[in-house]
Amino acid sequence: MSVTRFHLVSTLSPADAMAVLTDFGPARVRDWPSIDTLEVHERGDSWAEVTEGTAAAWERARYEWDADRRRVTVSTHESKLFGVGGGWIFQLTPDGDGTRIDVELTREPHNFRQRLLAAALPIIGPASLRKSFEAALKAKK
Repeated sequence: MSVTRFHLVSTLSPADAMAVLTDFGPARVRDWPSIDTLEVHERGDSWAEVTEGTAAAWERARYEWDADRRRVTVSTHESKLFGVGGGWIFQLTPDGDGTRIDVELTREPHNFRQRLLAAALPIIGPASLRKSFEAALKAKK
């Protein structure tokens, strides 16, 4: 298993940051540089099943969120790069006038190629992933 952790600070309030993380409308494709395809399979008040990403790196996942705990959990059901398993955790904490967002990405590689990619994620992932999140979450370094 590979775990990649990083954080960023957003100028958005925790409620606004949560809204960005859980918005599965047209703004998601426009605002997230790592998403050019989005299909919402099902959605409830505090969860959504979606397929999102790019042709090269997409995943089908279940998002679940708890506004009171300021937490979004994403469970990967299928991934072009990594297959089944793993996911994301976003923990939002008030930080001055904005929000600190702690991100944890877990991958469970199933073959040699996936193990190589997973081994590289903790090294190269934080910088590129942070950059992707900064735009959508109006974050500062």
